[in-house]
Amino acid sequence: MALLMVDNLRTWFHTRDGVARAVDGVSFQVDPGEALGVVGESGCGKSVTFLSLLGLLPSPPARVESGTALFEGNDLLQASPAELRRVRGRRIGMVFQDPMTALNPYMTVGAQVAEPLIVHGGLGRADARAQALEALEAVGLNDAARRMDLHPHAFSGGMRQRVMIAMALVTRPPLLIADEPTTALDVTIQAQILDQLRELQAQAGMAIVLITHDLGVVASFCRRVLVMYAGRIVESAAVEDLFAAPLHPYTRALMASLPGTRPAGARLTPITGRPPDPRRLPPGCAFAPRCPLATPQCHQTAPELKEHTPTHAAACHLAGEGT
Repeated sequence: MALLMVDNLRTWFHTRDGVARAVDGVSFQVDPGEALGVVGESGCGKSVTFLSLLGLLPSPPARVESGTALFEGNDLLQASPAELRRVRGRRIGMVFQDPMTALNPYMTVGAQVAEPLIVHGGLGRADARAQALEALEAVGLNDAARRMDLHPHAFSGGMRQRVMIAMALVTRPPLLIADEPTTALDVTIQAQILDQLRELQAQAGMAIVLITHDLGVVASFCRRVLVMYAGRIVESAAVEDLFAAPLHPYTRALMASLPGTRPAGARLTPITGRPPDPRRLPPGCAFAPRCPLATPQCHQTAPELKEHTPTHAAACHLAGEGT
């Protein structure tokens, strides 16, 4: 049984300039213990999808227009704010993109890691502090006993990211959502943090959703991947299937444009044009104006996400052509 099952999620932003369809009919599931990657260009709806589920978007302007999100049998989209607060941090952990803005600058990191145990676990401060120290040591923070009494400004970017991971994992949630957890970190620190996440996942048996723009990270970390474009999932596949034979022209364009996903010596090719304005999406396939294979049908009719094999689906009238 799926740990999280999302069906037909639509999250739109109602602005003065129109309605931005940031997430527009997204369906997927996360199984217990799996590592799922979610990739796509900035603004494609990756982060908004999961912030919607946790009730972390400002409303207004954001509004969930439709959908269900069953987590452990309960619909997150129908949950009250109090119910969502009980889920966040206890059953679903979240690692945000920018730890400097996510961490409270006025609290020591030890107090911040201990807080979920006090709020959700009912522990006393001494017991919560002891478990917070264990969590900080588990994520590889050197000299954690001393550093837990420091404030976030005293930490490097990589150390702050480790603190965020410790906060998200201290209650041992069955699901962790990691939103660009290695952005702006050097390659060595990126590898250390991903290795730490992989080790912690193996120990706790949790599911991890990794939101990223880096297909190389997905290839090394995830079992399945969702590719998003203009608020929709355009391809869903087992990682080995996606890299061996991508079906959607957008996925192939992503691979051609990013270092680390091309054969040695192959030239990088930028994706022409720009992503569409979510307030003014074109008719048909949203990628059609940028797609070298687009036909009149592509400009007129939006393709549905269809299975081509049991582990590979794509939303494209020409799926697999041009490979």
